[in-house]
Amino acid sequence: MLLHILLYSLLGWGAGIVVNWLSDALSSLRLDDLLSDVPCKTCILPKNAEAYLWGVQNCPQCGKWRGRFLIVNIIFLGISLWLGIVPPEGLPYLLGMVLMLFFGVVTVIDVEHRLILHPVSLAGALLGLGFGIWRRGLVVTLLGGAAGFGLMLGLYFFGSLFANVVTRLRGETLDEVALGFGDVNLAGILGLLLGWPGVIGGLVLAVLLGGIFSLLYLVVMLIVERRYRAFAAIPYGPFLVASAVVLLFLKDALWTIFP
Repeated sequence: MLLHILLYSLLGWGAGIVVNWLSDALSSLRLDDLLSDVPCKTCILPKNAEAYLWGVQNCPQCGKWRGRFLIVNIIFLGISLWLGIVPPEGLPYLLGMVLMLFFGVVTVIDVEHRLILHPVSLAGALLGLGFGIWRRGLVVTLLGGAAGFGLMLGLYFFGSLFANVVTRLRGETLDEVALGFGDVNLAGILGLLLGWPGVIGGLVLAVLLGGIFSLLYLVVMLIVERRYRAFAAIPYGPFLVASAVVLLFLKDALWTIFP
């Protein structure tokens, strides 16, 4: 048992390193930046392997500690122990870790850059298609993907139209939108993973989680800064990811707690 704990801990720490490195590599789109010794320009990229391995090195330019590295490594260490020792029913360890790696990269990039990159979406679509066919069959998987993409596309156009109308009436400029097209792609991936009609519950849960977070964010802004900014761009990808994690990994446990 102790050997298993050690093995899953090492695998989880390694997975965290991969998530951190991929998040930086994909968001920078310049692999040579990661391998050079030039100090980072925007406090985004570390410049040696120790930052990824241990998560304790400060940015060489501004001196700030890059806490994200250590946090992600610890989170994936815990995820690996959970999936290895108490795995969800019917979900092999390696497949669960691959899904979590994808979710981790999506979350880190979206939180830091407000983007869900097309290469990441393409990889997620292939992963979701394969997983969905293995779990539910081709037709249910494709229906789920189409439903997720189509429903989120409708919300995307409605949100853009509503925001443009309101900002024009107020005479303001809209710099960012709350829902981007990357979120539409991610909803399609969610549909592939959950199938039809599971994607409906996934989107509803994501909307609820996003609404709760937005309300808490608004309350904090009003209390701390005594103001709020309309249409503040809150990354929506993490809520879609959280919804997928709940329904793919925790659904059976939740049914046990709340039968």
